Amino acid sequence: MKKLFLAIILFTFPSAALSQAAPDRSDTQSWNDIQLSIPLSKKVDLVTKLSLRFGDNLKKFAENRVQFGFAFKPVKGLAISPFYWQVNSRNLRTGKYSTEHQLDAAATYRIPVGKYGLTHRSTYEYRMRTSGNSWRYRALAGIDRSLPEKWLKDTKAFVTAEAFYDSKPKKWNRTRFSVGISRKLSKKLTLDLFYTRQNDGYSHPGDLNIIGTAWKLRL
Repeated sequence: MKKLFLAIILFTFPSAALSQAAPDRSDTQSWNDIQLSIPLSKKVDLVTKLSLRFGDNLKKFAENRVQFGFAFKPVKGLAISPFYWQVNSRNLRTGKYSTEHQLDAAATYRIPVGKYGLTHRSTYEYRMRTSGNSWRYRALAGIDRSLPEKWLKDTKAFVTAEAFYDSKPKKWNRTRFSVGISRKLSKKLTLDLFYTRQNDGYSHPGDLNIIGTAWKLRL
């Protein structure tokens, strides 16, 4: 696991340094989520999430997102999640706001392998915007492992890699690599802390260094 973290760091930070030469293409941002899950039955949860994002090197509000949907768990390890997003974004160059509506469907499968957990998630997004509707496919692979109790109690370390295919440019145009920890603070509350490196040759800004938090409350 230590070697894997080192490889991610060595891969990530040179990319971050190179991106500084193109300020219109790069940014440092903070992404912060609050997620609430309400069990409706043993196999169905109601899920809602609020996301706040800050950009321009953490100096300006960039985006807020509100999610509403469900998580269906037909078998152990599998979750199928249809959901709706409303995304309100601020263009950091012009200051103008725009609203996007998304209809998404995701399938996530996690299996234990020894001391590790392996995850694959496929997500389909249909995006409704004033500039024209489009769709994206996202494929994510991840690995996690519980940390020794003497280090941090009830804590897992995780690494993920995700690729995006966008119907507008008609190509795989975005990748994200994340590393972080997930700590269970109580029976109902979990906190994720993570760093993400995004590379995107299509969006402005597209190359991002992201520091994030995710508070997950399950009633």
